[in-house]
Amino acid sequence: MRKRKVRFVIITGLSGAGKSQAVRYFEDIGFFCVDNLPPILIPEFSELIFKSKQKGTEIALVIDIRGGGFFNELFNSLSTLSQSGIEYRILFLEASEEVLLKRFIETRRRHPLSSSNISLEEAIGLERRRLTEIRERADLIIDTSSLTPRQLRDALKEHFVDLSKEKMTLTILSFGYKYGIPKDADLVFDVRFLPNPHYIDDLRSLNGEDKKVVDYVMDNELTQRFMDRFLNLIEFLIPQYIEEGKSYLTIAIGCTGGTHRSVTIVNSLARFIKERAQKVNLMVKHRDINRVEYKIINRSY
Repeated sequence: MRKRKVRFVIITGLSGAGKSQAVRYFEDIGFFCVDNLPPILIPEFSELIFKSKQKGTEIALVIDIRGGGFFNELFNSLSTLSQSGIEYRILFLEASEEVLLKRFIETRRRHPLSSSNISLEEAIGLERRRLTEIRERADLIIDTSSLTPRQLRDALKEHFVDLSKEKMTLTILSFGYKYGIPKDADLVFDVRFLPNPHYIDDLRSLNGEDKKVVDYVMDNELTQRFMDRFLNLIEFLIPQYIEEGKSYLTIAIGCTGGTHRSVTIVNSLARFIKERAQKVNLMVKHRDINRVEYKIINRSY
């Protein structure tokens, strides 16, 4: 049977070894993720995916000891996937007993197998023994004992991401300070020191997308000096955020009313980024450009 364009990653391993961090990473790179799905439901779940119209779906399922007796059905379900021509990979996360004990004590979490009759050390050992078979069948085993969250992300990126396709979503937003700073902004720049077209009678009724306003703002010597430094800073920062693994970045640029200066600067920055073919999905938003009508202009590049 021809293999279908669906990729399954089964995330499993020891409790406290980093499965929650791993599934968050898969969500960030576009996987559809389900945590603690009973293994017996995997075949039915895969059929639902195939019946959808979406092409090239990537799925990450967290399957572990929390499933109780259902966990024993995992191998039968994986066999069904193989018979259906579905590709899957098993990611197994583990850590040393000392590290796991420390993590559970620090977070005060309860181990899934612990009880009044079983100590934390015994629960960790019991889980490790129960997962022996699935560990032996794993395509990739990562020991997180000495890994930081960033290092775990890097390890997953190396094995599961086509780096040429991975892009950070970059939103550049203009706004007016009189209406408040955007709550979702990562970086905020204040351009109220630039010459204000609002005080020019012929420009007051226009906005930062009109050529007359653009020329007035951008032809000023102060604006040019600012843009030289500002664009160099942004060109330096974007690759650093991409390398750090950030999936979304919002840069907010504000002036008094969000109509003239901030709009012009945002559009100039967008052209700069587009020309340099930065590895980002670029969105431009002018939140307050027509504040009276409460209109938002969205533009995709």
